[in-house]
Amino acid sequence: MLEATAVQARGLITPEDSGIWLDSHVEGLRKHVEFAHVNNSLIVTHIGHARRKASCVAPWLDAGLAAEKATGGWPDDVVGPTDEPFAPGYPTPRAITIEEIDQLKEDFVSGVRQAVEAGFDVIDFHFAHGYLVSSFLSPATNKRTDKYGGSFEDRVRLALEIVEGARAVMPEHMLLFARISATDWLDNNPEYEGENWDLEQSIKLAHLLAEGGVDVLDVSSGGIHKMQKVSAGRGYQAPFSKAVKKSVRDRLLVSTVGSIKTGALAEEVIQGGKDDTKLDLVAAGRLFQKNTELFGRGLTI
Repeated sequence: MLEATAVQARGLITPEDSGIWLDSHVEGLRKHVEFAHVNNSLIVTHIGHARRKASCVAPWLDAGLAAEKATGGWPDDVVGPTDEPFAPGYPTPRAITIEEIDQLKEDFVSGVRQAVEAGFDVIDFHFAHGYLVSSFLSPATNKRTDKYGGSFEDRVRLALEIVEGARAVMPEHMLLFARISATDWLDNNPEYEGENWDLEQSIKLAHLLAEGGVDVLDVSSGGIHKMQKVSAGRGYQAPFSKAVKKSVRDRLLVSTVGSIKTGALAEEVIQGGKDDTKLDLVAAGRLFQKNTELFGRGLTI
């Protein structure tokens, strides 16, 4: 799976990230695809927009948090549902306009077309972790009063419209993934006052995404608010995925991710574990990069 790949220049998380808004990007991305295919692997492109987490400094560079113009950033052109920054030190966004939302949807569709042209096997939309679409979903960050804010139906509108546009230009056989945050982890913080995104809303969204043509839902959590209180631990996000799977059943494949450090735990998560709710997939990132045999050892499935 390729890193989060932005559909607009101002949607990059850092100046060093991958993009998919220019025709010239296709040729470079195709090299990744060809390398994966030569090595008998399928490859996914992770498409998204950073919103108020944009114009940041790459984590391997020691240059502060926000990327200023002098270091290739665009701190004056960061957008979000409203003008609230993610946290101190991050760029202050401005509220995205309806016209810009319309352009954003077109750019998502254009990015999907280019991903198809580059030869990717799967499209994966990043609707989690406080990035642009995620920040529209949550009432903790979406304070808009137009058709993209307020009620649950209006807050999920952007995500569903992006999925609809993508499916219209994707080959029928091509799989569409989406990643969401199941909770903002604000319920755990007694100091937080206000509404937030939770598992119940995630389950409702899962059904709507299935209706819209999403094939696989990757369930993560958090990343949207500085006041989150995450209860992390061994496979700590699997219960969210299991709750979603229990509701959607065979309408949608469901994946989990996060602190799954052994093949035995991956098998337990997929096979059902103590609650007998089976999952379809397990995702791994940094741990798998360190040890590519991570899931090969201990798995009997």
